[in-house]
Amino acid sequence: MDVTDEPVARAPGAWGEQLTLAGLAEPRPVPARRTATRADAGPASDRPIARVCIDLPLPHLDRPFEYMVPEAMSAGAQPGTRVRVRFAGRDVEGYVLDRVGQAEHEGRLIPLRRVVSAERVLTPAVRDLARAVADRYAGTLSDVLRLAIPPRHARVENEAQPEADLPSSAPGTLGATAWFPYRGGPAFLQHLTAGGSPRAVLTALPGPVGERWPDAIAQAVAACVVGGRGALVVVPDARDVARVCAALDETGVSAWAHGTAGGYVRLTADDGPAPRYRAYLAALRGYADVVVGTRAAVFAPVTRLGLVVCWDDGDDLHSEPRSPYPHVREVLVLRSAGEQAAFLVAAHGRTVEAQRLVETGWAREVVADRATVRARTPRVRALTSVELAREGPAAAARLPSEAWRVVRDQLGRGPVLVQVPRSGYLPVVACGRCRAIARCGTCHGSLALGSAAGVPQCEWCGRLATGWRCEECGFASLRSVRVGSSRTAEELGRAFPGVPVRSSGARADGGVLATVPDTPALVVATPGAEPVCASGYTAAVLLDAGVASASTSFRAGEESVRRWLTAAALVRGNDAGGQVLLVGDGAPGPTQALVRWDPAGFAARELAERAELALPPAVRIASLTGTRDAVQAVVDRLELPPGADILGPVPVATGAGETFGDAPGIGQDRRTGTGRRPSAARAPAQASLDLQVRVLVRAPLAASVELTRTLAASVAVRSARREGGSVRVRVDPEELV
Repeated sequence: MDVTDEPVARAPGAWGEQLTLAGLAEPRPVPARRTATRADAGPASDRPIARVCIDLPLPHLDRPFEYMVPEAMSAGAQPGTRVRVRFAGRDVEGYVLDRVGQAEHEGRLIPLRRVVSAERVLTPAVRDLARAVADRYAGTLSDVLRLAIPPRHARVENEAQPEADLPSSAPGTLGATAWFPYRGGPAFLQHLTAGGSPRAVLTALPGPVGERWPDAIAQAVAACVVGGRGALVVVPDARDVARVCAALDETGVSAWAHGTAGGYVRLTADDGPAPRYRAYLAALRGYADVVVGTRAAVFAPVTRLGLVVCWDDGDDLHSEPRSPYPHVREVLVLRSAGEQAAFLVAAHGRTVEAQRLVETGWAREVVADRATVRARTPRVRALTSVELAREGPAAAARLPSEAWRVVRDQLGRGPVLVQVPRSGYLPVVACGRCRAIARCGTCHGSLALGSAAGVPQCEWCGRLATGWRCEECGFASLRSVRVGSSRTAEELGRAFPGVPVRSSGARADGGVLATVPDTPALVVATPGAEPVCASGYTAAVLLDAGVASASTSFRAGEESVRRWLTAAALVRGNDAGGQVLLVGDGAPGPTQALVRWDPAGFAARELAERAELALPPAVRIASLTGTRDAVQAVVDRLELPPGADILGPVPVATGAGETFGDAPGIGQDRRTGTGRRPSAARAPAQASLDLQVRVLVRAPLAASVELTRTLAASVAVRSARREGGSVRVRVDPEELV
């Protein structure tokens, strides 16, 4: 065979010929990949440039990016719509923030890939609010929009829309009986009805049906609707949503129905993706003028917003656990100022932050006089060791004889509430001989008992401690240190035979109860899980006051008062014979605030002390938690404003430092009274490797903007350089230690 350098002549298409076996079909050609836009698609004739917020959480990308709008997409790619764009070699989603006629970028612009939906889910008001929240908490706009706008549900979005002219649903007559007992209450409603924007902090009192806190909120919403504006109500959980909705029905503001205009919608994640998105669209399109929901509803696009309401702003469910960790109260403050809407924060207690709004003059307090407070609240007594000293050894009983007599007498008139600060059976146990806290032999977490015949189990890693022996003295028996709600219900059942005992809590067999009947019964509940009785409880016993108020948290006193008042507000008033017993040696300040029913005075003293100690909310504080090198790099780049200082770094153990001792505090679920558990696979060696540090950056309130701006800039540099390690930045953290 001769080998030459001459090219071999082949027929066209002969190169790359795919051979096939006899009897098999020929391979089908691979179709060309379709693209959403063509390279030769011309720009739109009107405002051909779209500024897009891409849905990427990288801090250095927290700015609008410009894209060319093809003529074919011009009608759909309007401000507020979802689009898909090409970024860094892949398709990502985003929101059109604006359409302009001239680009700031001098080079060639990439066209939009496609319009995901022509629905303008991002209104200008919500867009501005999201930007303000991101700046307030040193976060990114994309993170806030992820919290604000629910995921798209195409079937719901394509449902037939009602006609333009719809029958209106509005309250006929406006009743304001729930506001009459408060100084400034009727005036607040008058301002709402007239279209004003008053700001108030309401200290709600217990009362009969029609005059409780859901009725007060419903009547304020009705006043706003009568004035031709919409309202937004944010409450901690779904049970509170149901109570507010029931009160709105009684007031005359009915639920929105397809084909009507006006009314309220529920906006909660528990309702599911389709109902949630349907409610969001009803508010967005202007069909429903009232939104009632939980934390995420704070960004709901209410048309002609005239009133924003936050109930129980001290509840930790109002604090967003995802970046940038905004709080509902602070978001509503920004929204009230930005949209010129009335503002109302209401609770049985009063947070220090709400007290600061009153003392700075930003809001007015709405409270009842002392005579009304004494008439509508139950009689409160504190059974401390001093009061029980005459009982001798019996004073050490968990349910002293005085409390036992009150429960026995009040059971003949109706149900009695027993609040227990911890759930479970025996959440903390100790050695029966030396009293040392029983620890897990693997991770050194505290042991707990789930039942009388159960095996001790670690609260951290979940391992069963079979064959446990004390590391201090070698003893093998255990004794209780703290008693949970399950054991309390068991003991009360034996102490009051024949009386029904109902348990309410996240770990209870029946879960969290919403309501209980008026018949005699013992209701054992953890804080935040107390069910509602229509006619009110005849008495309430608040156990383990020392456990509830003893904590290293600087919010321990404030949280104790809030928990106790929430339970006491479910009891009948003093005129109806209602009684509340606080059992245990609680901290003096919270105990006296409960006995006198004076949450405002307690909040004022707390605020004065925090101002003297330079603690929030008197100052602005940001925490940086992460690996030492990464945190130090972020801190070194900060340009601190005048008066700011840096505290730390201090070590933070992420694996074994969640909950220590018996007091509720950091790492504890305040609704169930349980500690958060780390992963069961975490070993002691791994926990030591996870040791991180925390730095606190403190600045005066006047320098808050400068502080958050320099924090965001430093984190953006870290993101752009792809620095190693991890850093979590949180402005106004719930805890400082």
